[in-house]
Amino acid sequence: MTLEQTSLERHEYVAGQAYAMAGGSEEHDLIAGNIYMRLRSHLRGTEYRVFSGNMKIRIAEPDIFYYPDVSVTCDPGDREKYFKERPTLLVEVLFPGTARIDRNEKLMNYRQLDSLQEYLLVSQTEPAVEMYRRDAAGLWQGELFKAEGPLFLKSVELTLSLSEIYEDLAFSE
Repeated sequence: MTLEQTSLERHEYVAGQAYAMAGGSEEHDLIAGNIYMRLRSHLRGTEYRVFSGNMKIRIAEPDIFYYPDVSVTCDPGDREKYFKERPTLLVEVLFPGTARIDRNEKLMNYRQLDSLQEYLLVSQTEPAVEMYRRDAAGLWQGELFKAEGPLFLKSVELTLSLSEIYEDLAFSE
């Protein structure tokens, strides 16, 4: 943990193995920033805390630390300075080289977090969002949003549109 705080590179840790993280694109940063700012504005003054891609999420078993692009916590006991363990909402902006990991490995591992209610995978190559949500029975359901209709984040009671998520981006037809 101390090494990561002083390193020039960020690393994700999976069961004792360190993996250097790739740098992000302009599109990646704009999308993550748009989501962060919308969540931060909406949750200001509440018990919810919104974090950018610099805050790690720890999954105790099997000893994993990931850096999601945006995370939201609301557990008052989740106050570790360098990582969070009880997120409510996690967002990953898909990078072509790591999309498979985000959709498979991270989805599987994040679902182990009892506090997690929603996990968003946001494309940076087209306006599309995959949302995975835990239902009342504790089962995970997936839904794809590609139309301009609203995307309701039940975990934080916020409705987002794709135009808000992709503000300042243009996609070629």
